[in-house]
Amino acid sequence: MNSEQVIEVRGLTKKFGSLIAVNNLDLNVYRGDVFGFLGPNGAGKSTTIRMLLSLIKPTSGEMKIFGKSITKNRKEIFSKIGAIVEKPDFYLYLSAYKNLEILGKLSGADTSKKKIMDMLELVGLEARYKSKVKTYSHGMKQRLGLAQALLHDPELIILDEPTTGLDPQGMKEIRDLIIYLSREKGKTIFLSSHILHEVELIATRMIIISKGTTQVEGTVEELLKSEKIVVTFEVNNIEDAMRTVNESKWKENFKSISKSEINFELTKNEIAQLNKFLIEKGILVSAVVPVRSLEDYFLRITEGGAK
Repeated sequence: MNSEQVIEVRGLTKKFGSLIAVNNLDLNVYRGDVFGFLGPNGAGKSTTIRMLLSLIKPTSGEMKIFGKSITKNRKEIFSKIGAIVEKPDFYLYLSAYKNLEILGKLSGADTSKKKIMDMLELVGLEARYKSKVKTYSHGMKQRLGLAQALLHDPELIILDEPTTGLDPQGMKEIRDLIIYLSREKGKTIFLSSHILHEVELIATRMIIISKGTTQVEGTVEELLKSEKIVVTFEVNNIEDAMRTVNESKWKENFKSISKSEINFELTKNEIAQLNKFLIEKGILVSAVVPVRSLEDYFLRITEGGAK
């Protein structure tokens, strides 16, 4: 891990009247991180991002980006940041190219034809550069927003819920783009999301917050280390399998059921034992898939069931 801190936040607090939206939050984001900023809706994620971008003032606390105070070095710091906060706004009756040209000029970015076309190619929109933005899908508009955020070649990219409202294909496109920007372009990415599976696939480090307070922080790998993991068993006869499970000790490990799958919470040793048990009882098991997911962990953390 690179030890150079890109974002350093200490004791960040924001109150709206009697409501404490963010409560004594600490953050450490290092150069090259894809940093997942996770929490349920209303956890304080967007408020934190708005403070990082100087859109609202904190009640108390200290924020440094690139080692410098935001309040004293705002212009210098923000020249190195690209951000998408909420849904990107565009001139719907103008082309993607024209939008980037106008918005780039407003922000003082390079708006040469080569630069704009390079950005459109990067986000996979070069074939539609002449199309009016009103003809774009939601996913295409999100990618155009990323192109806009990248025009001035920022070192740090801040994305607030970038996959909200996207279909699975749109989510994958944004995810692939984030991975490319991190691995190939060396960008540091701060990614806010409540979609845990997305973050699990791309983040190197992450923090989970709830009610404005840090619940847990670490590498994704560290946070997924758990004695028990959720395991999906695909079976040929779901009714027989469930009847067999309910008449055995394994009913204690049962979690959920779908059309042809049963989910259990098991240790690694128990996976083989349960598989053997089902086969001996005449249940055909076609697949055993461990599901290393943050979902249950996240729920336990944010509902106060685990620390």
